[in-house]
Amino acid sequence: MVALIVIIVVVLFALFVAARTIRVIPQARAGVVERLGRYHRTLEPGLTLVTPFIERVRPLVDLREQVVNFAPQSVITEDNVVVGIETVLYFTITDPRSATYEIANPLQAIEQLTVTTLRNVIGGLTLEATLTSRENVNAELRTVLDEATGKWGIRINRVEIKSVDPPPDIKTAMEKQMRAERDRRAAILTAEGEKQSQILTAEGAKQAAVLTAEGERQAAILRAEGEAKAIDTVFSAIHEGKPDRELLSYEYLKMLPQLAEGDANKVFVVPSEFADAFGGIGETLRRGVDAGRRAPAPPHEDGGKAPRGGPEQLPPPSGKGQ
Repeated sequence: MVALIVIIVVVLFALFVAARTIRVIPQARAGVVERLGRYHRTLEPGLTLVTPFIERVRPLVDLREQVVNFAPQSVITEDNVVVGIETVLYFTITDPRSATYEIANPLQAIEQLTVTTLRNVIGGLTLEATLTSRENVNAELRTVLDEATGKWGIRINRVEIKSVDPPPDIKTAMEKQMRAERDRRAAILTAEGEKQSQILTAEGAKQAAVLTAEGERQAAILRAEGEAKAIDTVFSAIHEGKPDRELLSYEYLKMLPQLAEGDANKVFVVPSEFADAFGGIGETLRRGVDAGRRAPAPPHEDGGKAPRGGPEQLPPPSGKGQ
């Protein structure tokens, strides 16, 4: 029975020693080995052996990129405005030995360093510059933190300002200013639109007037050319027909009613050419009468001869003038 107990104890001790001797380091992890309390070596990922009771493996160090979100910190700007700034930090442990022995609490040290650096940077900027220059602030923070944490075996990859919270009264004033700026821009855009609309309307009216005048000019030119051509054709026809004086007089008389048309014609002036036309017509009528008198008398019913007494004598006109 005693022998069985001894065997069990030996087996358990062997298992314990084996567990302390054989270590498996996961990927992206590193182990710091201390021999008799002093740094001995750094274990890489994989299977490794350590000397039990002499060497001790400290807690594994994570070599992956880590993200830390720091609580909002009160910072005073150059124009004496207290703002709360929340930051996000991305870092990677590059040297497990330095991260283990050079700094006791790396996260707390990085947080305090971030706060102090942020206050120094924001203290030289106004509130407007703080809100609009985040990229510059991020770059400056990263440079300062990376220089300070280099000896700790930590590399600062990125520093981002997550939010900037000014006081409520400043927020209200900023909202009013933003609203006024938007109203101003809207008014400017509306005025520009109306201006462009009026310019385009005026340009359209100008072009329409020019085209209308051009059309009227072309129409007048074509009308004048047509009238000139018609007059030329009429005069050519008249000259080719060689009209006599009686035809011209008759045409003059036909024009009289057209000249007298219209309600505004109160006075009618007879040109001298019309007097000549009337004289020509009178002369034509007189010639017709004379020709009728000289013509032979028609045959009489009783033999077809006229009476011997000569032409028939007309009775004298009655009246006072007899």
